[in-house]
Amino acid sequence: MSALGEMVDYLTTGANWEGRNGITHAVWDHIRLSAFSVAVAAVVAIPVAVFLGHVRRGGVVAVAVVNIGRAIPTFAIIALALPISLRYGFGLGFWPSAVALVLLAIPPIFTNTYTGIRDVDPGVIESARGMGMRGSQVLRRAELPNAMPLILTGLRVSAVQVVATATLAALVGYGGLGSLIIRGKAQFDDGKLLTGAVLVALLAIATELAFGVVERRSSPWLRRRRRPDDVAPAAAAVVPETATAIP
Repeated sequence: MSALGEMVDYLTTGANWEGRNGITHAVWDHIRLSAFSVAVAAVVAIPVAVFLGHVRRGGVVAVAVVNIGRAIPTFAIIALALPISLRYGFGLGFWPSAVALVLLAIPPIFTNTYTGIRDVDPGVIESARGMGMRGSQVLRRAELPNAMPLILTGLRVSAVQVVATATLAALVGYGGLGSLIIRGKAQFDDGKLLTGAVLVALLAIATELAFGVVERRSSPWLRRRRRPDDVAPAAAAVVPETATAIP
């Protein structure tokens, strides 16, 4: 039987979907670890990046420091975090993997958020101030709405990277789809191995598509077809109560 045939046979066997080592549990574990890691990275990175972008100070140094995370292999971070996790009773699997994936997810989120806030058109900010907005109101109603597409792009890139990389968690005792790949390789079971690999790819694609939909829905002014007499960039918007284009 070919490897593809073995995968189809594995997927169509009901027992392979059930239990702690089943496909359903592996998919859920993979989603849980990935979602947790991206959420923590967003909570850590976005507020700092928004503040630095708003005041337009310290961003270059901060981005340089955050990007160090891209130079360190994720598996190396897992290996470093594992003994610490064991030492303090956090155990194998989830927590060492989560630490590594959070560090992987922070750079794109931070960089895109900082750039999105910093690069808002000064004319939009002046228009917001001219409407009587001050301080946090300018940030909430002018800068954040215009930066939102870029912020969501950072989240999308991080989420796809994390989903693809979370397979490494199986090497330190966590489940997820990586466990199907590792067990399939160890057991010379091509059907199980291919099932894990294909499901990781499909989950990454689904994540990409989902964030793409959210990006488009978050910025309705970017979807509006520009008319010949438009004189302002479609992305320039101030939100007093509802989204309003700045002429």
